[in-house]
Amino acid sequence: MAHIEVGPLPGISELQLALINADFPTGPLPAAVMHDVIAKPAYWAFCWGSGLATAQWLAQQPQIVQGKDIIDLGCGSGVVAIMAKLMGARCVWACDTDPDALLATQVNAHLNHVEVLPVDNLDKVPDNLDLLFMADVLYDRSNFSLLSKAKNKASRMLIADSRIDDVNDPEFTVVHHMQALTYPNLGEFDEFRNVCFFEYSVI
Repeated sequence: MAHIEVGPLPGISELQLALINADFPTGPLPAAVMHDVIAKPAYWAFCWGSGLATAQWLAQQPQIVQGKDIIDLGCGSGVVAIMAKLMGARCVWACDTDPDALLATQVNAHLNHVEVLPVDNLDKVPDNLDLLFMADVLYDRSNFSLLSKAKNKASRMLIADSRIDDVNDPEFTVVHHMQALTYPNLGEFDEFRNVCFFEYSVI
């Protein structure tokens, strides 16, 4: 009932992604379709608002990633990983437990003529990376358990999320805010428009 379209993202002319068509059906969906959507959500088919905001920020401040080794944890469509590479990151890993997300990230990297390294487990990524991104990951409270492991992988972490206002860790500080919504539009409430960036650094 939907299909994938390739196109640019709002406010980022230098990056394009293969995402669900903007006029995709939103419901009511047939029972069988709804069951499949719930059983296997295609998160990778959207550019979630916090990922979009992160990519827009990197377009404005490329020095955040230039020359650095980076991982995008919970990469989804790969938007953050790909934008980091476009902005001059040295080596970029894209990590997700969903094999479809890793495939989507590889397709989107190819569309943008960059290379990112797909990985399905954080344990498979080298230690001592320069920067770890997590965008739109902590909407699921069970993912908070990733924070301590993620801290051990990079000297700096940037978390972007529009659905939380506190990561419940005093070592993180709020360093930036942006406005963004998921693309294509999911009809999200305005309360999810504000993306908050939290930073952890050992430097």
